[in-house]
Amino acid sequence: MPSGKVLIIDDESPLRKLLGRIIGLESFKVVEAETLQSAINILKREQVDVVLCDVKLPDGNGVEFIREIKRISPLTEVIMLTAFGNIADGVQAIKNGAFDYIIKGNDNDRILPLLSQAMLKVEEQRKAAVKVNSKTKYSFKDIIGDSKLIKQAISLAERIAPASTAVLLLGETGTGKEVFANAIHYHSKRAGKPFVAINCSAFTKDLLEGELFGHKAGAYTGAAKDKDGLIELANEGTLFLDEIGEMNIDLQAKLLRVLENGEFIKLGDTKISKVDVRVIAATNRDLIKDIESGHFREDLYYRLNVFSIHLPPLRERTGDILPLTEYFLGKLCQRVNKQSVVISNDALKLLQHHTWKGNIRELRNVIERALVLVDGDIILPEHLPYDLQQYNPSLQGVLKLSSVEKSHIQKVLQHTKGNKTETARLLDIGLTTLYRKIEEYGIR
Repeated sequence: MPSGKVLIIDDESPLRKLLGRIIGLESFKVVEAETLQSAINILKREQVDVVLCDVKLPDGNGVEFIREIKRISPLTEVIMLTAFGNIADGVQAIKNGAFDYIIKGNDNDRILPLLSQAMLKVEEQRKAAVKVNSKTKYSFKDIIGDSKLIKQAISLAERIAPASTAVLLLGETGTGKEVFANAIHYHSKRAGKPFVAINCSAFTKDLLEGELFGHKAGAYTGAAKDKDGLIELANEGTLFLDEIGEMNIDLQAKLLRVLENGEFIKLGDTKISKVDVRVIAATNRDLIKDIESGHFREDLYYRLNVFSIHLPPLRERTGDILPLTEYFLGKLCQRVNKQSVVISNDALKLLQHHTWKGNIRELRNVIERALVLVDGDIILPEHLPYDLQQYNPSLQGVLKLSSVEKSHIQKVLQHTKGNKTETARLLDIGLTTLYRKIEEYGIR
């Protein structure tokens, strides 16, 4: 069973204490809060892996609080607890980003398995948040798209790649910032050296500092031996700082020193270390507004923004949806044991009409799920998620959400040969949520 830290938010002290004891016996570290405000203070101070949160609290609604938890700690998973089952609350909780939603008393035997599943997901996400010495070489020719906006971005990246100048990549989540950072690195003079990437939003201030700058043995409890930081590992190469806007302002000052004179001090050390590293940063935030609100250093912004490139959202380059779709079809067919699959014109129109809040990453997920559902060799509108189908007038009022969802789950279960863990992964839902749906729809 994976270990980690669990925050229990509940104003009923006896229940909170009981849950804490049960969870603590399973090797989890437990912290408690009886209000949302005290929970916020804990989340800002400590790295919490999973939150167990009551719906009704003295100072607010737990379902709405999920958004705040995800804002403070994006990788933290949330399991909602309620004394009374409420379908509307459950649906809204999942929409807001909850891992699952369970009823006190009725679902007590589900809490520990759910915690384990949520912890595993957090561990996987944190591992993916740091990449060292990536062997995949990205070429600008591999960036797909013929639209004017993407070609402009590629042209700017090609021009700056040979230099050692800092680069700031701007754009929404899923627009391909890491792909651009990789391509810039592998078209630079540093191509033979390490490319090190870290997602700054995946760690609390203290953990991020340790990851970036490293530490000496004894620097803090648990630091048994010296550890090189990612900045040192990226020496003579490139350091990619994704979601730089999430970095604590105190750490920003230390990063500025690295950019200005290549110097840093490890945690627990007294001597200055030197490094030669190119920094590429990326963000989906408005850093100018963050500067005005005091959350981002102005001097660091201008040091990073020597050369900025804006990556356009997918909705502004709809002409690239077809080549991207064809690319993902070719790449993913083998994974789902399909030979050759194409997309119908009706389904393509739905893709081109969608707003794509998750951009290219969201499109890839949609194509992978469609490939699981399709029986033949053509993706039709009914193989797409319901929220995309609703843009098709011919389907509105015909397909009920429940029937679409049931059919979707049945086909994915058939594809995975009944493997519920893999089915839940493909559907991007919790395993217990899948079991509940199977029971609700009477799926055999």
